[in-house]
Amino acid sequence: MKTRFVLIQTSHAGNVGATARAMKVMGFDDLVLVEPRWPNVLRREETIQRASGANDVLNNARIVETLDEALEGIDHVCATAMTPRDFGPPTRAPRLHFETLLDDTGERPPLEGIAFLFGSERFGMRNEDVYKSHVCLSIPTNPTFGSLNLAAAVQLVAYDWRIALDSAGAWSLDTPAPQGERAADAQSVQGMLAHLASALVAVDFLDPAAPKKLMPRLNHLFNRARPTVEEIHILRGIAKAMLQVTSKQGDSQRSGPLD
Repeated sequence: MKTRFVLIQTSHAGNVGATARAMKVMGFDDLVLVEPRWPNVLRREETIQRASGANDVLNNARIVETLDEALEGIDHVCATAMTPRDFGPPTRAPRLHFETLLDDTGERPPLEGIAFLFGSERFGMRNEDVYKSHVCLSIPTNPTFGSLNLAAAVQLVAYDWRIALDSAGAWSLDTPAPQGERAADAQSVQGMLAHLASALVAVDFLDPAAPKKLMPRLNHLFNRARPTVEEIHILRGIAKAMLQVTSKQGDSQRSGPLD
């Protein structure tokens, strides 16, 4: 199964190197950085030193501008956040969630890719990024002192995930599901939600000036449902039809009656 570690707005170069080391120790090599503080963070001396030989992980790492780009090809997203968010995904301990995740009943398409999101050392994870996730992973820590170093958190999650994969016999699982049955990746879900939001504005169901929590709630709904690629196409078709109808109505009103 594809496994990706995503660092969002990382501020310390050393943590990027230490993350690469933690990943390689557990057998993972897919690292993506979203808006890091240093554009050249992958080549900085501190990064390379803290990687301690995991240079191949750094060489293969990518830097992107948005979280949606980082989630291409991923259909299950795990945020790491100590504090639960209103209207956000459920909060679970990593080991318990992984056991449940890999014990699939077969009612939905098999997972193809999972991403673990880690927020800035200074601010943690933003609400909008947490809302895009299927679950919040909360590492059990001392309740009076739960502050974890970023790379340490990566190491703990990577260890639990590797153990879960080994236990489920899924370590080498890389056979893609048939196209029509494949779960849509997170990037496709976010694109559909943006399309749907435009359609809801057009039919006056969503007020862009006062959106409240409608879109985060819908985001959570679709994350629970795990729509397939085909279902995303259907939903985008519905949104497109809604926009076309409202556009025609607008053209008719502007033209007015014929003399």
